[in-house]
Amino acid sequence: MSETEVTTAPRPLLLADGRPALHAWSLDPSLRHLNHGSFGAVPLVAQEHQQRVREEMESAPVVWFPALPRRLAEARTDLAAFLGADPGDLALVPNASAGASVVYANLERRHGGEIVVTDHGYGAVTMGAERLARRWGGRVRTAAVPLDADEEQAYEAVAAELSDATDLVVVDQITSPTARRMPVERIGAETRRRGVPLLVDGAHAPGLIAAPLTGTACDFWVGNLHKWACAPRGTAALIARGPQRDDLYPLIDSWGAEDPYPDRFDQQGTIDATGPLAAATAIGLVESTWGWPAARRYMDDLADYAERTIGAALAGLTGFDGPVDVGMPVPGMRLVRLPEGLADSRVSADALRDRAAGELGVEAAFTSFDGIGYLRLSAHVYNTAEDYEHFAEHCVPILGEWARAARAARAEQRPRAS
Repeated sequence: MSETEVTTAPRPLLLADGRPALHAWSLDPSLRHLNHGSFGAVPLVAQEHQQRVREEMESAPVVWFPALPRRLAEARTDLAAFLGADPGDLALVPNASAGASVVYANLERRHGGEIVVTDHGYGAVTMGAERLARRWGGRVRTAAVPLDADEEQAYEAVAAELSDATDLVVVDQITSPTARRMPVERIGAETRRRGVPLLVDGAHAPGLIAAPLTGTACDFWVGNLHKWACAPRGTAALIARGPQRDDLYPLIDSWGAEDPYPDRFDQQGTIDATGPLAAATAIGLVESTWGWPAARRYMDDLADYAERTIGAALAGLTGFDGPVDVGMPVPGMRLVRLPEGLADSRVSADALRDRAAGELGVEAAFTSFDGIGYLRLSAHVYNTAEDYEHFAEHCVPILGEWARAARAARAEQRPRAS
C-alpha cells in the first residue's frame, strides 16, 4: 500500500448532471448509510420502474399473472448476462436463503447424510443445513477456518471434514460476518472429484465480483441481486448446473410445476414479482453512469480509506493498530476490531446495530466471530469519505464509552471471591 493510498481520500462519484451520487437514491438523509452489504439500497429509477409495473399488475391482475412467466423469462436473460451465467441455469428466488432452502428441500441423502459447512457461514443458511441433516438422520460437520487463513489453509480446513459420508458441502463465496472470500474454486474441484454436491452461498457476490461463477465448479449457487447490484428487494438468483438441476422445484407448488427447470420458478401464484422486472434498471444505472469496473474500484478504494480512518480512531480503544487480517479480502468490504465489551455475540451485535441507528444516526453492521466484535465496513457508489470521517470523529468516542460501561457492568456481575 503506497503512502498516497494511506492518506488520500477517494474523490466522490458524481451523477452525469454533477450532483452527488446519493441523489440517485431515496435514502434517509438524517442517517449515515454505512451498511450497504446487509440489505442494499434501491436507486430511484428502479423504484419508479417497479412502481409502474406494480400499477400495471393492480390495474388488470387477470391479464397480468398469466403473462408474468414470459416477462420473468426475459428478465432472467438480462440477469444471467450480468452474472455471466447461462439463462437456462438461472431460476429466480426471493433471496439467497430461499435459494438454499430450495436445494435443501430437493436433495436426497445418498451416503451418510453428513453436510459440511464452515464457521463463517450465514446463520440462516447454516440452520437450514442443520434441519436437513436432522431430516436425513445425519449430522453437520463444521470446518473451523481461522479468520486470517489464506487460500491453502482455508481449503485444507474444509477438505479435512470431507469423507465418504459427505452428502453436501455448503460454503460462502464471500462470508457475511467476516467479509472474506473462501476458496470456492478449489473446494469445487475437490467436491466434483468426489462426486459430492457443492452449494455456494454467493449472497454478496453479484455486483461486487465480476462474473462470480467463473472458475467455480459448483452444482448450486445462490446470490442476492438486491445487495451490491441494487435491485429491488426480493430479487435473487439460484443457478443450478449438473445432474441434479432438473430435480429442483420451487418451495410452493403452482401451475408451473410441470414446466422444466427453471421455467417452473416463474409461476408462483400471486407473489409480487415486480422486483426482478426492475432489476436490470438498477444494474443499468451503475453501468451507464460510471461503469461497473469503475464503480467497484471506487468501492474498494473507499473501503480502504474507511478502514484506515476508523481503524486509527479505534486503535486507542482496542490496542489493535492496523487492519484486521481476513486472509482472503474482498473488494468493497473491510473489518475493524471493536473495543472489548461490544458485539461479542450475534445477539449483542444486533443490539449494537439497533442502538447505533437510534442514538448515533448511523446504519452500520456490527458482527461477531469467535467471541470478538467487529465493525463490518461496506462501501457503495453513494458513500463518500466524509461518511467514514464523521463516524471516526463522532461515533467512535461514544462506542468507547459504551464499551467501558459494558465491561463495568460485567465486572459488577462477576461473583466476588470470599
